[in-house]
Amino acid sequence: MKQGTTIISTDPSQPATEDVLEDVAVAETRAFTIGAEHHGDRLDRALAALVPEFSRNYLQQLVGAGAVMLNGATIGKPSQKVKAGDTGAIELKPTAQSQAFKPEAMALDVVFEDEHLLVINKPAGLVVHPAPGNWSGTLLNGLLARDAHAAHLPRAGIVHRLDKDTSGLMVVARTRSAMDALVDMIAQRSVSRQYVALAHRPWGSVLTRRVDAPVGRDPRNRLRMAVVEGGKPAMTDFELLEDADAGCWVRATLHTGRTHQIRVHMAHIGHPLVADEVYGGAAIAAISRQALHAFRLAFVHPATGRAHEFRAPLPHDIRQALAQWGLRYNESDWHTSDASR
Repeated sequence: MKQGTTIISTDPSQPATEDVLEDVAVAETRAFTIGAEHHGDRLDRALAALVPEFSRNYLQQLVGAGAVMLNGATIGKPSQKVKAGDTGAIELKPTAQSQAFKPEAMALDVVFEDEHLLVINKPAGLVVHPAPGNWSGTLLNGLLARDAHAAHLPRAGIVHRLDKDTSGLMVVARTRSAMDALVDMIAQRSVSRQYVALAHRPWGSVLTRRVDAPVGRDPRNRLRMAVVEGGKPAMTDFELLEDADAGCWVRATLHTGRTHQIRVHMAHIGHPLVADEVYGGAAIAAISRQALHAFRLAFVHPATGRAHEFRAPLPHDIRQALAQWGLRYNESDWHTSDASR
């Protein structure tokens, strides 16, 4: 994004509309130029890419409030089409969301790094992206502190997410070209992601199961997801690793990446994850968060063309839970490795 001079205004007289103008006196007027990659886009879509620290919904409200100028004229419609070379300015006032996009130093377990991307082993409890209730202390904040270039990428280079209480491997882009390529690879299902999970109830005699069931918002509880008619297509392959009297230890391979997909699909077939209270799981002594770990990540490097495979060791709480149910744990199967070639 090309920026002009940042102007600080201290005029608190502007009227408030919803959450567009909060009770904050300081505003920033930020200049922008539409690049070729956004030629023909809607204004709100282009702004969401150019000003990634604000949500698209918030930017739409700013447009409607007359806070955006394009080629010298105030624009009132978010659907206005833009052209390469268009110049404009947008008046921004801080929100909790925008203020959350600040660098915060934190220790990150980096499994692999080059100039194009990172592979990170995320611990349970770390939120990936700022959201209501978690505006700081997220992986995004840590990435911004670790690499100055992350501030120039949408979502600091994050191309996929893990739930707060899911541990394991994530790939993060360090350049825009790598980010675009990784997003496309994930959409094309050419990034292999495998998880292990500990769930309630014995699995039974059928060792593998494919769950092909659409996932969407639960109409009875909008805070959770469910298998629903008309939801987004979602497919997961499950394979039994070992059974116990109390439950099962399974491997899951994602073919799509819907919110809470493994958790929803396992609950749907009668095997809610241990300690996943949102989807009917119960905690056991050894573990108090959903027993789900992204243990394997494999992809062809978008810049070098080399094939990489990474494995993350099982966290201590999952190992303790396995032991509590008398299930085996083989360290050699789960060590961190990069089988690149």
